[in-house]
Amino acid sequence: MRSFYHFLMTYRGKKQPDDKSLLADWAFMDHNFPKHSTDYSELSDYLEWNSPFTTALRVFDELWEVYSSR
Repeated sequence: MRSFYHFLMTYRGKKQPDDKSLLADWAFMDHNFPKHSTDYSELSDYLEWNSPFTTALRVFDELWEVYSSR
């Protein structure tokens, strides 16, 4: 299974950004983001402490559902 970060990168670089692409762009720029993780708790904890915008955790949960269903 590929990491959540690699899955998230498929949402990067939209011409008209939405919350999903904003999260992806932020993770790309954040050198401390757990790029190799496939663990929900590790990623969720990281976002709780380093949330880039107010809805980031909700967006993460939505994307995690898609990621984990693959």
